[in-house]
Amino acid sequence: MDGGSPATADVLADRTGMGEAAAGALLLGAVTSLPGIGTTVVGSLGGDAQFALANPLGGIAVQTVWLAIADLLYRRSNIEHAAASLENVLQSLVLIALLAIPVVAYATPTLRLGWVHPASLAIPLIYLYGLRLFRRLRKEPMWTAKETPDTRRDEPDEAGDQASTAMLWWRLAALAAVVAGTGFLIGQGGLGVVAATGLPSGLVGFTLTTVITSLPELVTLIAAVRIGALNLGIGNIIGGNAFDALMIFLADASYLRGSVYSDASSEALLLAGSTTLMTVVLTAGLIMRDRRGIGFEGVTIPVIYVAAVILLLVRAA
Repeated sequence: MDGGSPATADVLADRTGMGEAAAGALLLGAVTSLPGIGTTVVGSLGGDAQFALANPLGGIAVQTVWLAIADLLYRRSNIEHAAASLENVLQSLVLIALLAIPVVAYATPTLRLGWVHPASLAIPLIYLYGLRLFRRLRKEPMWTAKETPDTRRDEPDEAGDQASTAMLWWRLAALAAVVAGTGFLIGQGGLGVVAATGLPSGLVGFTLTTVITSLPELVTLIAAVRIGALNLGIGNIIGGNAFDALMIFLADASYLRGSVYSDASSEALLLAGSTTLMTVVLTAGLIMRDRRGIGFEGVTIPVIYVAAVILLLVRAA
């Protein structure tokens, strides 16, 4: 995905009135998460519970690390400071709630409704309620972030793309179709790596395949930063993470052998815990808004990710 997708979403954000943060979360977040959806479903249908759960959790972790890279590229200030947005803070809190669901489900793996764990059914419900809160916050914010000279406001670009709104929607849909087609191939490739190397599927899912499926988020984030749409870029990452949390529901629903949590090892708790911790640090960074180029979150998030990978390697040894 190139810079055209953020530019298209940026114009749609202005024309629909949804704002950059919402457009990043709902439009770009959905589009860039499509490869991960394909990879997760391939793992579930293939009967590899660990791979199926590791992909969405790893996707959230890797995409959060991308924000540290964006901090390096945006030299004017800390990107979380410049993109002051209550919508992104709320979306992060919803994501933390979504990440808590697999932990609850893992503690009760034998509960089922059909072959799906009832906790998995709560994931889309919490996500939809989060969207309702998102819309309410957009319409009636109860407090606002303090503006500084480094704050980048979400203002309509009068000199933006002159294409019709219908054409912009079609353009975004075409880009989504291209991105979605890669998910199946990546999933098959990831399972092939597991079979050929003997590496734990959780490790492969948390690192290799998620780095590949998360590249659209990285490219989109960099493009958004380059055009100055910082709220759009961060919204894309956090919104994409929320869509990845929805993939946990898809992993369970498409795992036809029973509840995916009953067949996954305790490694899933390590992945869920470290990913939740990274999201908490990101949320703290959005609230504290350090002004220097790399804030505490820009250092802490990659450290947590590396520590999680090391622990996975130790378990595999």
